[in-house]
Amino acid sequence: MINFEEELKNFKPSLEVEEAEQAIYNHELVDMTDMMQEMLREFKQEMQMSGREA
Repeated sequence: MINFEEELKNFKPSLEVEEAEQAIYNHELVDMTDMMQEMLREFKQEMQMSGREA
């Protein structure tokens, strides 16, 4: 059987939307778009160094 008193002791309220947004934005997370942009930037630099056009 569930011990409600014990469960209430362990309860932690969820973040409000604004607080959650700040928590997410404060972490510098890299998504797939960021990775692709970095790869493209590196590719263009390599092409310029080798004298070929991108």
